[in-house]
Amino acid sequence: MFSPYSLTIPGGVQNQVMALARTLRATGIEVRVLGPCDGPPPATFVTPLGNSLPTSANGSIAPLAPDPSASLRTIRALLDEQFDVIHLHEPYAPGPTMTALVVHPAPIVATFHAAGGSKSYELLAPLIRWWGAGAVSHAVVVSEDALDLVRTAVPDADYEMLYNGIELHRYRSAEPTPTDGPTIFFCGRHEERKGLEVLLQAMPQLGADVRLWVAGSGPDSERLRTTYGDDARIEWLGQVSDEEKFSRLRGADMFCAPSLRGESFGVVLIEAMAAGATVVASALDGYRNVATDDVDALLVEPGDVDQLAKALDRVLGDPALAARLRAAGERRADDFSMDRLAARYAEIYESLAAQGRERSPWLLRASLLRHRLPRTLSR
Repeated sequence: MFSPYSLTIPGGVQNQVMALARTLRATGIEVRVLGPCDGPPPATFVTPLGNSLPTSANGSIAPLAPDPSASLRTIRALLDEQFDVIHLHEPYAPGPTMTALVVHPAPIVATFHAAGGSKSYELLAPLIRWWGAGAVSHAVVVSEDALDLVRTAVPDADYEMLYNGIELHRYRSAEPTPTDGPTIFFCGRHEERKGLEVLLQAMPQLGADVRLWVAGSGPDSERLRTTYGDDARIEWLGQVSDEEKFSRLRGADMFCAPSLRGESFGVVLIEAMAAGATVVASALDGYRNVATDDVDALLVEPGDVDQLAKALDRVLGDPALAARLRAAGERRADDFSMDRLAARYAEIYESLAAQGRERSPWLLRASLLRHRLPRTLSR
């Protein structure tokens, strides 16, 4: 299973890759995760393919590894390991996933996560249609928005929609972080797209006893802390571990996701629902894949400070509403069990493995280099 993004840097795709791998391994399927790592690999079943390079993508900075050394390590790993099935997350991203797609020594499952606009899809569409689509044995999209984007490059392929999942037990078994008053939790990258500043601008409209936990970091961290650091109700947590995130979600009264755009699927909302936090979020299409306004969350117009403040204040001032949304959210989270998602992927893997391994001309040429590639490139 390949991730194009650094597995040591927090991110939605990386979290899906690692959670899916853990769940599949628990069922007895031997899974190896390969991807860039900026530091020690996060698990023993991870093969690092080198450091990442910050790359502009989808209004954010993606930790990709498009360099030749990462490609050589990818080829070496594919030749050495002789995998039965290869699962590529974001196969058209520059780096290891695209290299594996070109080499394709075994049937390929491709999962597409990205939504919104993509310069790489626009620029590479002819090349992708020429060889990329034919290399994929089974294509999966995680949302309607992801489907809309990948169809700009490969419009005629068959896609199965499988929503992302979470490991429910990790959220529900966490010990809640103690609070000393009504508490809102934000966790995400500090960049304009995630809308953190909208939430910070809404804070003056909330009661003096309301607390805000802000987790994460990003290019806007220093500016936001300088601008809003005088508000003693705001606690800046920096990067947090998964365990602390679970604990904070369990302890907070509300989870707020004020994103402005570019959200393919609302995994963060599912996480909050599973942990028992009431959700207030932007009414983005990606978030509507998960949440329904006034049923299991309150959804507001993206970027509207006053509307966000009123929604937060409404939940804080109405315990019955908060309890209703929270209970419906917990039931909704059950629909996105990682166990269920892993079981479907296992069916796909078994079907493709049964068809036999398909060696491509690219692999045959790469095989000639097998004993010439320096061993250090696979470390």
